[in-house]
Amino acid sequence: MDNNSVINQKLISVERAASELRRGGNIMITDGDQAHMITSAELITDNRIDKFTTLSNDNPLVGLTYNRANILKISPRSGDVALVKIKGYMDSGVISSMADPADDLINIMQGPFQVSDVRPGKIHDAGIKLCKIAKLLPAAVFSGPIENWRALAEQNNILCLDADDILNHTIREALSLNIITSAKVPLAGAENATMVAFRPDDGGTEHFAIIIGDPKREQAVLTRIHSECFTGDLLGSLKCDCGEQMRGAIKYMSDEGGGILLYLAQEGRGIGLINKLRAYHLQDQGFDTVDANERLGFLSDERIFEPAAEMLKKMGYDKVRLLTNNPDKVAGLEACGIKVTERVPHKFPSNTHNDLYLKTKKKRSGHLL
Repeated sequence: MDNNSVINQKLISVERAASELRRGGNIMITDGDQAHMITSAELITDNRIDKFTTLSNDNPLVGLTYNRANILKISPRSGDVALVKIKGYMDSGVISSMADPADDLINIMQGPFQVSDVRPGKIHDAGIKLCKIAKLLPAAVFSGPIENWRALAEQNNILCLDADDILNHTIREALSLNIITSAKVPLAGAENATMVAFRPDDGGTEHFAIIIGDPKREQAVLTRIHSECFTGDLLGSLKCDCGEQMRGAIKYMSDEGGGILLYLAQEGRGIGLINKLRAYHLQDQGFDTVDANERLGFLSDERIFEPAAEMLKKMGYDKVRLLTNNPDKVAGLEACGIKVTERVPHKFPSNTHNDLYLKTKKKRSGHLL
């Protein structure tokens, strides 16, 4: 099997594992000869806790990200993951509430939680990453080390993955993007528009480019990186400025004679639509958009720029005039090999519903508004 086939098989295995995790199933993650079973803390059941305990003759552990552990006043031993002992009083309801902050303000006195003596390792990092890939809350339940894990996995039809394959998945998937098809799609703001569809080798996350006019490849093309926003782009939500930014970019590109809008499947700054709605729920409780994401256990922004860069390269573009207020997009795109010759401001007036959101982007995320 050639190297590309091996990588493709690894990509597919991670997608299968993420799907299994979303159904509440178990996955075996390995690192050399060591293996631990994991499952989602969000979807944990009492029966699964008992099974994990029996499998490893040891108490299972809850793995939380640094941000979520910080909210629960749990100090991680090292790295970005805190491992918490599952004590006798901690049933599935307690564990799922450790992952989900929806009722934090009601259950203020959660715990006390005891950090495990086990130091987090690559398997634990990979378990949290797999939850993110599955668009679940980034919290997992880990068994202790499992002896004879190969036989156990085969007997119970449990999917086994190497930790490195999970940790490298997002970047590998982005670098495998290929053009699948394209078609003319006249738009309200730009009648001369073409949509180009991209799909990775594993058949996973698809992204789209909207080419306005016929931008020349030898020139820096006017470009907008736009993360999909179901609520803003489609429903016209007033909580953000995404819909205005998308439609405004298309109109501006048409007026300027051409450009490319990269429409990326990175809803909610990469956390997914359901988790974005969870963040909205927290905002209703008084938290700003950054605090809400971090309270859920995520980084304030989970997006990556490799998909955007790879799409541009596959279409033959290597330099852009970037339509953005976010300096991180400029730095991120340049780090992926695309030259940004100019940052073009892209501002719209606020309303009573998104004024705090835009102020937070300026104050805490460094947007130039």
